[in-house]
Amino acid sequence: MSGIHEKVCIACQADADPASEEEIQQFISSTDWSLINESGVTQLFRKYNFSDFEKALIFTNKVGEIAEEEGHHPRIITEWGSVKVYWWSHKIKKIHLNDLILAARCDVGYSSI
Repeated sequence: MSGIHEKVCIACQADADPASEEEIQQFISSTDWSLINESGVTQLFRKYNFSDFEKALIFTNKVGEIAEEEGHHPRIITEWGSVKVYWWSHKIKKIHLNDLILAARCDVGYSSI
């Protein structure tokens, strides 16, 4: 899904349509993201690796900036040498197009560190 990071996020409402299986599979097959299921909710997941804690923290803050810009927030776990990021839409308890867009923006941010 080339260029998905440039798409515009739209506010996700409780009755919003989730991303289609085709959109999700196309995204997964062209990125390092995977799908996990926690408590019955499918989520996008990626573990980013770093050479030290400082770079992991810089990336964590970059993900925070991405999230704040759109008012849509992931689960982030920061550890020495890695950051785990989980995206899903809490209101619909599924993956929305916004999650794919913001996951792609995380990848862009990672490439700049």
